Amino acid sequence: MAQDMEKLVSDIVKQVLGQESSDVKTASTVKNSMAKMNLSAAKKTIEAVQKKASEIGVKAVTAIADAGGNPIAVECMDDAFIASYDIAVNKAFTVVSLKMPTKNLATLAAPGGSLYGIQFTNNGKIIIFGGGEPLTNKDGVIIGGLGVSGGTAEQDTLLGEYGKAFFESLN
Repeated sequence: MAQDMEKLVSDIVKQVLGQESSDVKTASTVKNSMAKMNLSAAKKTIEAVQKKASEIGVKAVTAIADAGGNPIAVECMDDAFIASYDIAVNKAFTVVSLKMPTKNLATLAAPGGSLYGIQFTNNGKIIIFGGGEPLTNKDGVIIGGLGVSGGTAEQDTLLGEYGKAFFESLN
């Protein structure tokens, strides 16, 4: 019965999207990878980001959100900026909400850009500078978001990209 339902859903998606059913990610194709964010992976990723931050002299706040944009782990290095807490949490929210790294939003949100003013939506939770990275499982499904704040936009971007690569190595 479940297989019949899955085939029906796959066929409907195929009709709507015009894709072959083998291209459609269904529950059965995703179940063999990390299906959702877990606290263990989040903590390991935060630890790796903090180690890298220490190496480059940044006192960072690192946040990891689940696929719904809800924080599941946030850690502040000693003497990190107080403001970095909200920024890191909101970067993690932003990448899950918009399905792209926060550094990509700078151009899109600039005057004349297609997303000009987006940072003023969602109660100000959208961040438009680097340090946020979507976290995916091995099938490319976004299962969470990473937000890093505490350094320059360039340093935060470097740390975010480092954390994303580390997370993906866990899959």
